[in-house]
Amino acid sequence: MPEQGPGSAAQPGMLILARESRGMTQAEVARAISAQLGPREPTSQGYVSKAEAGRIKVTGERLAVYAAALGYRPDLLTLDEAVHGAGVGLVHHRRRASLAATGLRRTHAVLNLTRIQLQAMLKAAGERPAHCFTDIEVDAFDTAEDAAHALRRAWGLAPGPVLSLIGALEDAGGFVVRRPLAGRELDAVSQRMEGGNPLFLLNLGTPADRERYTLAHEIGHVVMHRVPSDDQERQADQFAGEFLLPARDILGSLKGGLDLGRLIELKRVWRVSMAAIVRRAHTLSVISDWQYRQLNIELSALGYRTAEPAEFVPEQPAAVAALISRLQSQGLTIADLAHITGLPEQEFSELYLCPTGDHV
Repeated sequence: MPEQGPGSAAQPGMLILARESRGMTQAEVARAISAQLGPREPTSQGYVSKAEAGRIKVTGERLAVYAAALGYRPDLLTLDEAVHGAGVGLVHHRRRASLAATGLRRTHAVLNLTRIQLQAMLKAAGERPAHCFTDIEVDAFDTAEDAAHALRRAWGLAPGPVLSLIGALEDAGGFVVRRPLAGRELDAVSQRMEGGNPLFLLNLGTPADRERYTLAHEIGHVVMHRVPSDDQERQADQFAGEFLLPARDILGSLKGGLDLGRLIELKRVWRVSMAAIVRRAHTLSVISDWQYRQLNIELSALGYRTAEPAEFVPEQPAAVAALISRLQSQGLTIADLAHITGLPEQEFSELYLCPTGDHV
């Protein structure tokens, strides 16, 4: 991250991004600045509003105080928005309708700051990794299922279950990071900026079986959807079903009837939830509408909508940890890496070096 010059000023978009990433209102930022300055220099919400609108410049000591109030380094707030893209761009997410707009804005801000941090570390390492997330058009003739087949071929995946979805994604040049995202209302969020490597944020604590399907759903968005459309959620689900449970590979295993015992067996093989297998069987017309409803009623009655049996260990991302290891092998310290990413040293360690790779 570039050094902050004596005349450097905070960029309005970065002030908004930093505040929303902390889940703070403008009034809360004003109070935090006042706490830094002391009772003789109170700061109003109007000051924060004007700073975010670019109507006043935040420089020098005031910039340092503003950054401390937000818990970031001053140079992060001075980044050029045109270069780093403070706006959210096209962001995809699997979420429930109950998710509040404030929670979604915070998640988008965390996604963008994570992308900026990764870009800074890649630049420090002198790396511009290629990726294999090619655009795949979906229309009346080329379906989401066709897109799933095309990507499996492009990634060199063997027929049958995808043994490590995160591994395949990272081998293709994507990055995966786990973060706590808006409680249980949001499973994942993804973004592919023009010319950059796709970034996927997974919600910390999501069951491993649900997480794999969610990640495949997000991969579908990234390769199929460059502009928003009313049909994209359905298409991403179709993509995920075919990518993880290809019809030609699983069809024979679904025939002969599905009960709880059989669903658990299939879950262990295909490493997706029992609910996803039931849905796939219905999509492939192996079970009737009535059978589909009855199986879902049974799963709900047993409490399997929130926690299924036969859970397996979540896959662990490795690309970001490997990047940090390469930087450390070049002689960079944790303090250096924190400075590069615009984070306090403790927060960098909590975000990127703790065993789960997550920070609450």
